[in-house]
Amino acid sequence: MTTTPEVTKSRSLSPDEIPFHSTQSFGRYTTDTGKLLPRKYTRMSAKQQRRVTKTIKRARNIHLMP
Repeated sequence: MTTTPEVTKSRSLSPDEIPFHSTQSFGRYTTDTGKLLPRKYTRMSAKQQRRVTKTIKRARNIHLMP
C-alpha cells in the first residue's frame, strides 16, 4: 500500500487577521485612488469591515499607504 504525501493547504488570511504593515493585501478592500470599499462590494460582515477599516486607517496614519 502506497502512502500519499501530506498536502498542507495554505489558507488566505481572513480580513480580521491582516496585519497593518501588509499593504499589498489591502488592494482587495480599497479603490485605485485609496478609498475604502463599502460592505456591499467587499461582502464582509460589519465586524470584519470595522476591523479592516481600522487596520487600513492605522496603515495610513504611519504613512505605509497613500
